[in-house]
Parts: sequence; structure tokens; C-alpha cells
Amino acid sequence: MAVTFRDYYEILGVPRDADAKKIKAAYRKLARKWHPDLHSGKDKERAEEKFKEINEANEVLSDADKRSKYDRLGSNWKNGDQFDPGDKGSTHYYSGDFNPSDFQGFSDFFASVFGSKPGSRRNTSFYEGPLKGQDVESEIELTLEEAYRGGTKSLRLATGAVCSECHGRGISGRAVCARCGGTGSTTSQKNIEVKIPAGATEGSTIRLKGQGGEGAGGGERGDLYLKVKLLPHPVFTVKGKDVENILNIRPDQAVLGDKAPVPTLDKTVIVTIPPGTSSGKRLRLKGLGLPGRGGQKGDQYVRINIEIKPGISEEEKELYRKIKAIYESRGVNS
Repeated sequence: MAVTFRDYYEILGVPRDADAKKIKAAYRKLARKWHPDLHSGKDKERAEEKFKEINEANEVLSDADKRSKYDRLGSNWKNGDQFDPGDKGSTHYYSGDFNPSDFQGFSDFFASVFGSKPGSRRNTSFYEGPLKGQDVESEIELTLEEAYRGGTKSLRLATGAVCSECHGRGISGRAVCARCGGTGSTTSQKNIEVKIPAGATEGSTIRLKGQGGEGAGGGERGDLYLKVKLLPHPVFTVKGKDVENILNIRPDQAVLGDKAPVPTLDKTVIVTIPPGTSSGKRLRLKGLGLPGRGGQKGDQYVRINIEIKPGISEEEKELYRKIKAIYESRGVNS
């Protein structure tokens, strides 16, 4: 029966002359990356397959006797993907009927080469030692006022945990785990209080230590990173630490100048409109934007819009006609 050859050195990413220390280091690094308990969904299925390969390679290369036997396959490992344990020209170390089901977790190739021997492990070996859970990224929506003032905000999260019934294996006894449906993990809802720093901006990140994915082997939970999304505001637009709003004024205010109330994130202030102000001009209100590092705040910009309100009276129209006549007498067309 031909089985697919496995290059254990390639799986662990080490050269064939790697010493035990390098093999152990490579295994620990890959096991930490592909541990199934640190993945979910389709990623978990792929991680399980990778984890089996990694453990099988480590089972052989970390054991001096198995590694020696594997290395003595000689040139056979270079002769393609198929390895036939029944070929008399092949060097193998299995006697008896080949039954892959006896080697759950390991490949047919492993079983055909090493066979069932006292003390050999039939199931996938597991990474020893605690593994920190995966860091999780999510989004938190804030009003501009919440971002400006900071404080706390209640957030309801769906969290994943290793199934307590099957311990992440997906199998309980000889059947699919009824508690998790064979996924190896369960989900639950919880409320947490998130501390919002004053001056949180669009795209900034809030880190919640220990609120991420559950660890494995007693490892601590990962962290939760919340990306800030600012909700649209009816008055202000935000550009970094600066905010901007529009102030509608009458033509006479633009020509003669005036004072007008302007809302800010904190209170209402009175601004001075200089005489001869044109539409589109921006007035800067220093330090009335969002807080920054070191206590330095952004600015607020007030954009002027000269507005002609509907329903003007006949008297007002007559005044505009007089203004128009004055311009025309001076040769001003626009």
C-alpha cells in the first residue's frame, strides 16, 4: 500500500542536520501559532491539520531512535511523494498488518514506517505549557461628545471559550460533543465597562487587557482591541483633533461685521465677525477642539456661510435694488 511521504524537516522548517535545541524551538514556535484552541471556524479546521503535522514531525525528530530510523530511509525520501512500505526495496520498520486507524492523529506514512510498538504514542501529542489566547479586534461606536469628554461606556460582547465538556476536542466519548456541536468552543454574552480616554479620535485603538480569546493549557486570555468609530454629528465634522462647524450669517452681518453665538463641544461662545467677511472664510477658535497628548487640544474652525433667507419683504428687496444701482454706477458688475 503506497502512502504519501512526509518530509518532517520541511514541516518544522529546520535543516536535516538541526540539533535537538533547534528542533524544539521550531516546534514550540509552530505549535503556539497553530494550536487549535487559539483558532475558530474554518481557521480552526486548518489549524487542526497543521497542528497534527507539526506534532507528528516533532514526535519523530525529537526522538533519537525514531529520527535515526527516519533518516535511514536514505535516498527513498528523495524519490517522490509516494512511499510503499510493502516494497521489498524500501527500508521500513513495520511488521504486521498495516491499519491506519491504529494511528489516529498521525499519518499513514508514520504508521507504515514505525508501526505499533510498546510505548509509541497513537494520538496527537499536545503542546505542553500555557498558551496566551488570541488577541481580538472589534469596533466601538462613540458620539463626538463621548470621545471629547471620555468616561465609561457599557459594551456587550460575545466571547468564545474552550468547551468545558470536550476541552476543545469536539468529541465527547465517541460522539460529537453535544455542548459545542463539535466546534470545540462555546460562546457567551457579557457586559463590560470600557474606559474611554478623553479625546479619542477616529481610528484610534482602546486596549482591554485580558478580554480577548481564552488561553489554552491555563494560559491567560488575549487582549481586546477596540477601534474607535465616531458617529456622524449634526453640527460638527472632525479632522484629527480639530472640529469644524458652519455659521450662517446675513449679508448685512458680512458687510458691516457683527457678533454671533457659536456652539462648541463644551459650551456656547460669542465670536466676532469682521466687517467685509466673505462666504467660506474660516474663523479659528484656538484650543476648542478635541484633547490631545500632554493636554494640548485641537482647534475649532467656524466656516462662514452668507445666507439669503427665503421670504424677504418688498422693503428689503427695494434696499437690494438700491445697492445694485450703487454698484452699477461704480462699474462693478459682480
